[in-house]
Amino acid sequence: MPLREHLVELRKRVFLAACGLVVGAIGGWLLFDPVFHALQEPLLNAAEARGASASVNFGGLASAFDMRLKVSFFLGAILTSPWWLFQLWAFVTPGLTRRERGYAVGFVGAAAPLFLAGSCLAWTTMPTAVRVMTDFIPEQATNLIDAQNYLSFVMRFVLAFGVAFVLPVIMVALNMAGVVRASTWAKGWRWAVMLAFVFAAVMTPTPDAITMVIMALPICGLYFIALGLCLLHDRRVDKARVAAGLPRLDGTMADEPAGTPASVHSEEPGPA
Repeated sequence: MPLREHLVELRKRVFLAACGLVVGAIGGWLLFDPVFHALQEPLLNAAEARGASASVNFGGLASAFDMRLKVSFFLGAILTSPWWLFQLWAFVTPGLTRRERGYAVGFVGAAAPLFLAGSCLAWTTMPTAVRVMTDFIPEQATNLIDAQNYLSFVMRFVLAFGVAFVLPVIMVALNMAGVVRASTWAKGWRWAVMLAFVFAAVMTPTPDAITMVIMALPICGLYFIALGLCLLHDRRVDKARVAAGLPRLDGTMADEPAGTPASVHSEEPGPA
């Protein structure tokens, strides 16, 4: 596809994703009151349990409007996640065949629930994070928390884990597209586990290790599930290619063990 057509397709997908986001933001605007109450409830409960006082503070004249606007788009991004995830996949694989359309449906069907699952997991641990952070408030004291900072903390925490849960789906998508072999993902499993725990440690604002482990283990589990699916896909493709008399995707033939360097086939015997 020429560069011009790629740019036109990109503009189309961005426009469609933006339209979906705006529609979701309208719904988020209508749901602002119950959502804002749910956002500040962990903070109020944690402060009340310690005999302290805490509240979300709007420091400027337009802060309340700005807060409502951000919460609306935050909810819109979550509610319309199946739509913009589909637009992303549709741009990455232009000119889909019938089989590839099935992959696109499967990508959205798996990515959207995983994104929501990661967001829900972050949301369920939010009260624990807020409680630990409010433990430093002295008794009989009042903590006026800036609404913008509090909202940024919640959005970063929830969206980050939503995106982290989608990464295994991207692994499988790249494998099925023939971009990355399962053996490549398998070689980096130690790095993947380490990065999962580092990510959980950075994004979890609590100092306890239990919360970090609770957040990191699902990410590691999804990585290995995705790795298993990639292995099954590569094995099925290699078996079909061998049956057709073609070399495997790694360049080896049927009578050679998988993983033999492809450069071996290009070597010619030297002169006697």
